[in-house]
Amino acid sequence: MNGAMSIAHLTINLHALASNWRALDAKTEVETGAVVKADAYGLGVGPVSATLAEEGVRKFFVAAAEEGVAVREAVGPEPQIFVFSGFMEGDNGLLYADNLIPLINSPEQFKRLQQAMPDRPFGVQLDSGMNRLGLEPADWAELRPEMEAMNPVVVMSHLACADEPDHPMNRQQLKTFRDMTDGVTAARSLAATGGTLLGSDFHFDFCRPGIGLYGGMPFVDAKPVVTVDLPVIQVRAVEVGETVGYGNSWVARRPSRIATVAAGYADGLHRAIGGGIDTFAGDQPCPLVGRISMDLITVDVTDLPEDPDRLRILNGHQTVDDLAEAAGTIGYEILTSLGARFSRGYVE
Repeated sequence: MNGAMSIAHLTINLHALASNWRALDAKTEVETGAVVKADAYGLGVGPVSATLAEEGVRKFFVAAAEEGVAVREAVGPEPQIFVFSGFMEGDNGLLYADNLIPLINSPEQFKRLQQAMPDRPFGVQLDSGMNRLGLEPADWAELRPEMEAMNPVVVMSHLACADEPDHPMNRQQLKTFRDMTDGVTAARSLAATGGTLLGSDFHFDFCRPGIGLYGGMPFVDAKPVVTVDLPVIQVRAVEVGETVGYGNSWVARRPSRIATVAAGYADGLHRAIGGGIDTFAGDQPCPLVGRISMDLITVDVTDLPEDPDRLRILNGHQTVDDLAEAAGTIGYEILTSLGARFSRGYVE
């Protein structure tokens, strides 16, 4: 990159991604898969899936069957690709031509599966208390003999509060899941990133981390995977008492140099992000000032020895979770909303 960069640049470190997967895998005695839904949390499902497959991942998870096609292209014919949304109305099996495996969430989905793909692999998703996806206990009890006769590949559920290790819901769901699944011959799975970190009681036959692979909480030891460099459009002098940005929300208390930078909430830098967030010129922090607008942010670069041509907003010093905390949201939302107009590059 150089001073001619005209749009923000996102760099995805595939070394760090692979390292995070290995670190999470080392925390268990069981198999470790990977969740790559939403275009691998916005980081590019092709390169991300290919990297993880090279590390040995053999179970991938996507939100919708359409997402699974790109994963299959990246990982080849052998790994299993599971679809969280299951066998949706209107599916005739064609979406599953790439040997994708639907996770059945309801009696209606099971009926559709029986009619359209009675001989194809499937998994079962159970509701152990989150009330989001999966068969209710009564439906599972009724359908279990019929489902088990068709040999599901996996029976799984999802934890609602795994990012809070001491939350009583974790043990409650663990008990419910055990009660619902004891005796099944299919592989069992309950843990995503948070569940992986809760310990072996939650690991069952395999874990399926998502956000932790990409450098997000609750995996505190994750290496940062994403850096974002922003181009500076211009730098102006601002005198004491002058204001910057919409609503006059920032007032100069000293003679200042203010950089106008090409990124905003259209790029995933949420308008709600306020004070306490910096950009960086090397290791030197430069604070955001004024309101974030649609395509622009303003940064105080007074303390730099010379005007920068770009500034970095995500790096080892400041993570997606730091941006999320400032915006009153979570790292998932920041990652998945990083702008489509960013140029992208990968550290192989």
